Amino acid sequence: MLPVKRFVDFVTQNTLFRPGTKVLVAVSGGMDSVLMAHLFKSAGYYFGIAHCNFMLRGDEANADQEFTRGLAAQLGVSFHTANFDTKTYAADNKVSIQMAARDLRYAWFNQLCQTAGYEAIALAHHQNDTIETILLNLTRGTGIAGLHGILPKNGNLVRPLLFLTRDEIGEIVGAGGLAFVEDSSNASTKYARNKLRHQVIPLLKELNPSLESTFENNLRNFRELEQLLEEKVESLRNDILVQHQDEVHISIDAIKKLSPQRLLFFKLLQPFGFIDNVVDDLLTALDKHAGRIFESGSHILVVDRGMLIISLKKTKVAHPVLINEGTHFINYQNYKLTVLHDDSPLIVKDNPLAVSVDAGKLAYPLTLRAWQQGDYFYPLGMKTRQKLSDFFIHQKVPLHKKGEVPVLVNANGDIIWLGGYRLDERYKVDKNTKKVTIFELIKL
Repeated sequence: MLPVKRFVDFVTQNTLFRPGTKVLVAVSGGMDSVLMAHLFKSAGYYFGIAHCNFMLRGDEANADQEFTRGLAAQLGVSFHTANFDTKTYAADNKVSIQMAARDLRYAWFNQLCQTAGYEAIALAHHQNDTIETILLNLTRGTGIAGLHGILPKNGNLVRPLLFLTRDEIGEIVGAGGLAFVEDSSNASTKYARNKLRHQVIPLLKELNPSLESTFENNLRNFRELEQLLEEKVESLRNDILVQHQDEVHISIDAIKKLSPQRLLFFKLLQPFGFIDNVVDDLLTALDKHAGRIFESGSHILVVDRGMLIISLKKTKVAHPVLINEGTHFINYQNYKLTVLHDDSPLIVKDNPLAVSVDAGKLAYPLTLRAWQQGDYFYPLGMKTRQKLSDFFIHQKVPLHKKGEVPVLVNANGDIIWLGGYRLDERYKVDKNTKKVTIFELIKL
């Protein structure tokens, strides 16, 4: 018999979603997510099923996809599915296969929410997943937030199976005769989470057969400790953070009185994007000469005499500008871009703000814009492509200056030139060039 009452009680007690909410239920075809789909149906909730095929296991993955399609038909609910080239995404973005799958999955889920009107995304995590997550966080290093485990609700993500253990799920599915598919990769210890699941946790359960119950009690304590810390930090924030127009001032004397100093100081600076390593450096700089500057992705912190001054990085919003074939000049941010056409294959040298381009390869309208995540080009002299983010790192472009670099883009999407830095190899002037177009940036 399905634990429908326990399921509904858990949803209600944790305010996961309201009755009548349209929920997107993520189903892999495995035992956990199949049970979740049946519970949604038995509880009378309004839902659709989403299945991701990451194209990593060949025919097995395709079979999982068709099984889940059949489950949706059996339950009489909408079915959404997508195929992802996970390996290519991982290689292009230099992330692990697991991280690539996570990025692709959540991006698609959120897209479905926007296009199909879903208000929540249900994931089939259970109590054992929480244990694995905490152990992973402890192994890799974590703050208190890493000890609260997997939360029942985080934004539009809900996890209505957290009241069950893996063993309970197996018993319920077996007793109910529910069909499911087994992902063969779950048995592999190649992944860190599987290694914990198959090798570490069984040993811990030998020491404590009630491991899940013990962790559940610990989680309650960790979450309450986290809440206590957040209340303390919020009180400190009101007491020692002083707003001065567009700056925040913090007295160095007040920082020295904090106890425990490092933890509270880190929590105070966390909303400004400063990581714990920077906090360590800051604490050692408090008694040194004024003028030291620290940066996060969004803010600048200056150690002044007796005071820390935090301000938002000043970056103008760079709106893209179109360049038509007859355009001779445009204004972009703090630059004027001039466009000159010449019948001779002239190459501009010794001026990083000017470049000669093979006019025959240009397709209008061109666009002058800021760089975007995922942008790449073929730097002059190279035969392989490089992400702009990596190029900026190699060129030591400060993080808050990246958005100020003008990027010239062809109508076909190719990046032609990073203004002030490098031409794309594909658009250089060579022996076959018949006509050039010269672009020059002039600072205003």
